[in-house]
This record gives sequence, C-alpha cells and structure tokens, in this order.
Amino acid sequence: MKITKFAQEYHEKMFPNYESTLKETDPEFIERFDNFAFDEVVNQDDLDDKTRFMAILATLLGCQGVDEFRLMVPAALNFGVTPIEVKEIVYQSVAYLGIGRMFPFLKAVNEIFEEKGIKLPLESQATTTMENRLRAGEDAQVAIFGDEMRNFSTFGPEETRHINKWLTDNCFGDYYTRKGLDLKQREMITFCFLAAQGGCEPQLTAHAAANMRIGNDKAFLIKVVSQCLPYIGYPRSLNAIKCVNTATEQHISR
Repeated sequence: MKITKFAQEYHEKMFPNYESTLKETDPEFIERFDNFAFDEVVNQDDLDDKTRFMAILATLLGCQGVDEFRLMVPAALNFGVTPIEVKEIVYQSVAYLGIGRMFPFLKAVNEIFEEKGIKLPLESQATTTMENRLRAGEDAQVAIFGDEMRNFSTFGPEETRHINKWLTDNCFGDYYTRKGLDLKQREMITFCFLAAQGGCEPQLTAHAAANMRIGNDKAFLIKVVSQCLPYIGYPRSLNAIKCVNTATEQHISR
C-alpha cells in the first residue's frame, strides 16, 4: 500500500494507536480511501479541524451512518469537539431526522462517553421553559431568517397552523435556544443534516440562505460540503452545492 505520510499522520491523530483491519482485508480500497479522505480532501481548503468534525458528525447523522459515527465521535473529541457539542449536535438532529433515526446515535454517544469515563448527564444547556419556549423560538427564527418570521407560529391555514407553532416552540424554542452551540454552528449542522439525508432540497436551499444571512457564506458552505463528500458521496454533495448556488442567487437578488 502507498498511503501518504500526511494521511497516515492524520489517521493517527484521529485514532491513536489504532490499526485498521481493512488494511489486511481490503488493502487496495483503504489505500485509495485514506489518501482521498485524510489527505486530498483535508488539504483542499482551510476549514478548521473542529468545524470539519462537527460537520462530519452531523452529516453521518443525516445519512444514518451510525457505524462510522461511532468511530468518528472519539476522533472528533481528539480534534477539540467537546462532549457538550457532540450531544448538542445529536439533540438538534431530532427536529430534522425524527426520533426513529436519531435514537441509535444518542445511544451510541452515551455508550462512548461511558467508556471514556465522561459522566452523564452532562451539564444542563437549556435556557427556556415550557412557558417561554414559543417566544424564545420566535426570537431565534427572527435572528436567523429575518423579521418576516415574526409571528410565524400564527401563519398558514388553520388545519396546519399547529405545525408552524411546533417549528417555533419545538424546533427553535427547544433546541436552537440551548447553550453549547451558537446560531452559526446550529445552522451549519442543520445544513449538514439536510444535505446528507437527501430529498429535502427546498429546506436545504432555505437553510443555505439562512446560513449566509448569519455569516456562513457561500465559500464556507462549499468547504463544508467538500469535507463531508467522502461520507455522503457525490450525488448528495452535488445536490447540496446546487442548493447553495440557488440560495446565493436569491440572496444577491434581495
């Protein structure tokens, strides 16, 4: 095998003293994958390692790569992602993936943390109560999407208006208001959830625009897609870039 020195060293930072069995069973595959994912892709741009691993974890949640996620959580911790940040990524995913797809990942994180001696539960990150979550969620929506989101919970036909209310008090009021991640980080991981699961292009375009509005510009989003490409493949990555381009056009036309 001809795995590059950089790929070997990066792999060692991710997984200290770990020797992959795939080098024995699938040497040709692992040569090309490691050189691509851990050298060529990593050196494509200047995205910092911590942001890269936060995006990768969110992407693995989105594409349901729970086995790879189990491997990447310790690697993310080695690159500076905190236990609280890992948990916040998993918690927020429930609003975009549902509990059926999120639960195996929450279980995996708890098992990893227990193995590492990280005491559970972690320090509380909640900032809202059941009484004020609607107003706080609306404030978060307005901060991210603009003043047109004011009173969003009252919009729409009566038979579906409750969904808008849930988006405000549950999705934003319960999760976006938590400490542990800032709004730019939360919008970035939401972008990753949507890009990775596919079939959510309207929402992905909207959240690409929201990312740009709060400072995660087009160049940043393309870096995120590029770093996550080895984990979701080319079709969903190209779809994500198309959504970024559409959002950019909409952003410029305003």
